[in-house]
Amino acid sequence: MSTLLEADSLHVAVPGRVLVDGLRCQFQAGELVALLGGNGSGKSLLLRTLAGLRPPTAGRVLLAGEPVDSLARRDVARRLGFLPQDPETATQGGVAESVILGRFAHLGFWEPAGDSDSARVERALEQVGIAGLAGRELGTLSGGEQRRAAIARLLVQAPSIYLLDEPTNHLDPAQQLAVLQTMHALSREGATVIVSLHDPNLALRFADRVALLAGNGNVELVESRALDPGHLGRLYGLRYAEALLGGQRIMAPV
Repeated sequence: MSTLLEADSLHVAVPGRVLVDGLRCQFQAGELVALLGGNGSGKSLLLRTLAGLRPPTAGRVLLAGEPVDSLARRDVARRLGFLPQDPETATQGGVAESVILGRFAHLGFWEPAGDSDSARVERALEQVGIAGLAGRELGTLSGGEQRRAAIARLLVQAPSIYLLDEPTNHLDPAQQLAVLQTMHALSREGATVIVSLHDPNLALRFADRVALLAGNGNVELVESRALDPGHLGRLYGLRYAEALLGGQRIMAPV
């Protein structure tokens, strides 16, 4: 496997508090990594730092071996897609028009989107289950439908690295599974997927590795198959138990 994204002695901090202290990690093509941690542990800030949207306190983020802060944002966008936890733009305009914005990093300046780009939009809307909403205004959609439209825009962007901050926000259980199944499939096609989650059982089900953010600077990386109730107990301050349900490992506080 090749390294698509690397954290090199990465420090992430806010005033008076270090959230990530010297993280050294290579994120490989073909894997899905889940970030777990309590509220305020630094999951969102770590993802933004990895995306090059926030400078680290120290250390570097390398995109295919190049410092991400040395690259033009258009070049970064061709290779790396970021889904924020909450919308960063007003919910205006049509759904299809919003989703096709994901193609702009791949088009020349002033080059209009073509038929192949429109076909990508149709496929992406079908993938997230809102093909019938293509002509709707974004502002008329529910929170979950808007979330799926944002994920469709990321799919249309077609990067090799996907950074998703709580992509299951506003989604019902069926849609949560559908979105993570899509991301898991992309990882199996060679993408690197890094996703923050609140539900450890989704990480157990879909992730290859799990990064446990304690919120005090410590980040522990473990293989998902090695994740145990002790990890979660230390992370969340609760006692966890493990069981098998339908052949799937689950963990719950007791």
